[in-house]
Amino acid sequence: MASITHQAPFPEGALHDAHDRSEVAPGEIATGVVIGRASEYFDFFVFGIACVLVFPGVFFPFVGRLEGTLYAFSIFTLAFIARPFGTALFMAIQRRFGRGIKLTVALLLMGTSTVGIAFVPGYADLGMTAILMLAGFRVLQGIAFGGSWDGLPSLLALNAPPERRGWYAMLGQLGAPLGFLVAGALFLYLTSTVSQEDFITWAWRYPFFVAFAINVVALFARLRLVVTEEYTRLLEEGELEPISTREMVRGQGYNIFIGAFAALASYALFHLVTVFPLSWLALRSTQAIGEILTVQIIGAGLAILTTLLSGYVADRIGRRTTLGVTSALIGIFSLFTPMLLDGGAAAQDTFLLVGFALLGLSYGQSAGTVTSNFASRFRYTGAALTSDFAWLFGAAFAPLVALGLSVRFGLVAVSLYLLSGVACTMIALRINKALVASRD
Repeated sequence: MASITHQAPFPEGALHDAHDRSEVAPGEIATGVVIGRASEYFDFFVFGIACVLVFPGVFFPFVGRLEGTLYAFSIFTLAFIARPFGTALFMAIQRRFGRGIKLTVALLLMGTSTVGIAFVPGYADLGMTAILMLAGFRVLQGIAFGGSWDGLPSLLALNAPPERRGWYAMLGQLGAPLGFLVAGALFLYLTSTVSQEDFITWAWRYPFFVAFAINVVALFARLRLVVTEEYTRLLEEGELEPISTREMVRGQGYNIFIGAFAALASYALFHLVTVFPLSWLALRSTQAIGEILTVQIIGAGLAILTTLLSGYVADRIGRRTTLGVTSALIGIFSLFTPMLLDGGAAAQDTFLLVGFALLGLSYGQSAGTVTSNFASRFRYTGAALTSDFAWLFGAAFAPLVALGLSVRFGLVAVSLYLLSGVACTMIALRINKALVASRD
């Protein structure tokens, strides 16, 4: 293996003084981060919920409901597979044309690919072509998601006062529960106000139209920051460069994979309390769809609160410790999965609410805990790729694997899936600790 020259990581908080000379306040950066992430996650959760409620009947009517859901989840994974390629492509676009062009193209691609799904005819009209179009738009979503990285979370971390790093690291993660809350609420409204026939015929398309409008708002909110001279200066002072993926992997690729696996327990839990239980409970018809969505929306609100709490906790016991403790709690929680999801409505609701609470605590510190190890010039691209691979390894296949294995072997498969994520997180954190100690 080629020798690697380590640069001293750029000290987090060092740009706090630089901020005093600029017009870009941490609060403005935080607002851009939350708006941007919420819009992206809204797009993804709209697709995930539709995989359960819509796509089996509209695009896979030639198989049973279970098989149709599994096929839909297969298409669901495509965006996560495409995402690292999108990151690499749009890093090249940024190097050639600048951040503003990159972000504009990425978010317009995200919006148009999402709204394009709303125009795809069903299998009854186009047959296999409809499925291929759905898959194509999903791949474009993933490429756009990879390209939408704006560096705001990294800049926010560099501007964070040393005693508030956990809090600032948490802010970008708020977009996920916010995105799910809005997507779930929209589907709850539609399923409760129109007939099932109207919902399957036309109403399901409405959330995909809404996604385009939300992306336009997010685009202007983020462009307002990223095209300013102050933002550019802060990026340059932090040496946050869009270096090539090849150079990134060659220089500090090990940090990408350590970071991705360090967050695996959190990312594995992510779709196992959102998309998977919706499919499991819907297929078993133990609760009405509206009841399940209502509990999940409450759970998303709870996750927002515990995400905020994670910032407070991490600033007192450390981000890595917080991630390790919450991963252990996820492991304990996984042991009760069969009993809760196979129980009555009260037990199922307990699974959802406790799961969302743990998700907020763990996911709130899953970004930035290890990416701070990157040398400064690698952090911009490294943080993006770390997130890409954490989603790919931890969350991309979770609904497909959990549902497929649970039907065949029972819900103990979900427990084992979560426990494997916990094991990966613990091992990665241990390796990371040893690497940090060896450099000190």
